[in-house]
Amino acid sequence: MSTTKATKPTLRRSLRTPGFAIFLLLSLVLNSRLHTDLQSPSSSSHPIDLLIIEAEDRHTSWLNKASASKNLQECVEEYYRRYKRRPPPGFDMWYKYATEKSSVVIDDYDNMMEDLLPFWALKPAEIRKATSDILSDSWNEVAEITIRSGKPEIGPDVKPTHRWMLDGVIAMLSNFKDKLPDMDLAFNINDEPRVAIPYDDLKSLQKDAKSKGTVGNTVLNQFTGNRSNGWQRVNPQDPNFSSSNSHPFEDHSFLPSFHSFGSISCPPTSRARTTYLWDSRDICQRCFAPHSQGLFLSDWSLSASPCHQPDLAHLHGFYLSPAAFKPSKRLVPVFSQSKAQGYADILYPSPWNYKDKVKYDPTNATGPYPDLSFVKKENTLFWRGATSEGLSRWGTWKSMMRQRFVHMMNDVPKDAKIPILLHDPRNEGNFAYQNIPYPLFQQLGLKSSASFVSSIARCWDSDCPDQKAEFALPGPTDFQAHWRYRYLMDLDGAGFSGRFIPFLQSRSLPFKAALFREWWEGRVTAWKHFVPVDLRLWGLWSTLAYFEGTNNVLNEEGKWTLRGMEEKADVGGKMAREGREWADKVLRKEDMEVYFYRLLLEWARLTDDRRDKIGFMG
Repeated sequence: MSTTKATKPTLRRSLRTPGFAIFLLLSLVLNSRLHTDLQSPSSSSHPIDLLIIEAEDRHTSWLNKASASKNLQECVEEYYRRYKRRPPPGFDMWYKYATEKSSVVIDDYDNMMEDLLPFWALKPAEIRKATSDILSDSWNEVAEITIRSGKPEIGPDVKPTHRWMLDGVIAMLSNFKDKLPDMDLAFNINDEPRVAIPYDDLKSLQKDAKSKGTVGNTVLNQFTGNRSNGWQRVNPQDPNFSSSNSHPFEDHSFLPSFHSFGSISCPPTSRARTTYLWDSRDICQRCFAPHSQGLFLSDWSLSASPCHQPDLAHLHGFYLSPAAFKPSKRLVPVFSQSKAQGYADILYPSPWNYKDKVKYDPTNATGPYPDLSFVKKENTLFWRGATSEGLSRWGTWKSMMRQRFVHMMNDVPKDAKIPILLHDPRNEGNFAYQNIPYPLFQQLGLKSSASFVSSIARCWDSDCPDQKAEFALPGPTDFQAHWRYRYLMDLDGAGFSGRFIPFLQSRSLPFKAALFREWWEGRVTAWKHFVPVDLRLWGLWSTLAYFEGTNNVLNEEGKWTLRGMEEKADVGGKMAREGREWADKVLRKEDMEVYFYRLLLEWARLTDDRRDKIGFMG
């Protein structure tokens, strides 16, 4: 099925151990009870066709609201309608910048405002002090940028390996730096998010915050002067210095994180808070049903919530054994590039993408890496990457998403029966879920190429040689070689995937499975601009069958023919084209700047002592 495959007999025996049985259950969907529940009556419509129609409607509805304002006054009024407060000072200059940059998104910054809402419950001086506290010790692994008189500077003690991140932040705000008041900012230099607030504390903060910042008709359209005096660095030698304030983080690296941090923002009655284990012989159908239609992910936003998915504790490296994880259960002001839902970090556009650390840069048609039209690409799902999702020990790699994916694409057990949605052989023109034995599954002709490259990373003890025995490790692939394939798999690592935007910019169609969410969440629509995949991966084969098509297959007795699925190059090509065109409208560097500019104006107001009296009236 794949172009890369390697398995040794010694590890084959480990496939029969209980630990690997769970691995197989999660990645290969071999549970009979799930099979039974999928034996629904055949349907004349394929679920993906319906999901694509729904996505079109959802995108149109969002776009009409996201860019409803036609002038500054309408934008101010829409801001007040949405957020029940006046825009921050300098909003007119932001609006001018956004419109000059042809920003499609003018009104919808709901995710940003949700990130910032809890901080309205803190006094400005408390926010400033919390910023100074966490920046006072490099152990916290946050880096500083100061802005004074319109000049941003990187603080001391930045690790050389992370200097690019701060350089990217400076570059991102360079075009509007003179429009910003003095402030200090704390940026998370780790991949993993940092701030997880317990449910009761978070609800209390949000309730208190909603009563703040509502100003009357007399509004000052300027920030307080001499703001630099309010950003004094904490002195550890000061007799009043509190080490507990400067160390709100715990070192939780290499430890399971779902129940201790990942789900604590969920309601106490949620399944994530009340269910710690599930029968490993069964698949947690209640965990995926709320955001799925059969095996297909139908609600991308809801799929990010941990609250109905206690099984996520065993499905991703971040929850199993994060490699560099220093979280806090107190509300501290940390800016991060991505976060799992439930975390209270403040999202900002990633310098990784802004600085083109991974870039869409194909050669021309005669070069080695052209980006040909969709129909001229290989009809294959392609992925190359590293075992960087989490640090594996005691066999935890067997449950990590990347390892499950590569194993699934390369090593289907010969005694397996794979549930997959195909043409119904008993009802011409309809579709039905069928349990396909391995020999017939092979004949379907689904094509993929998935492998780790070069070496196994982030592992301890026997987990290193065990993974080397399980996975083939070809040499590195030039990133521009991706454009050879129609379908590109995008998977989280220790944090967000920096490849997704370049994938969208190409003429290929991204498939995306993600725990982490970024600043652009809501702008890009699943099933219109990309193909969403559940973290459990069990709908992936049915999705591939829909897009790639399948061969005609004769059953084991030779009594009937399983009619092949026609490839949907027209549907896939249309999604790839729409994703590419949309990325060129809402995920440009200019769009990152517009988002960051507005975020910093909001943050400047939050940290201003007169924040209840300042704003822009229009």
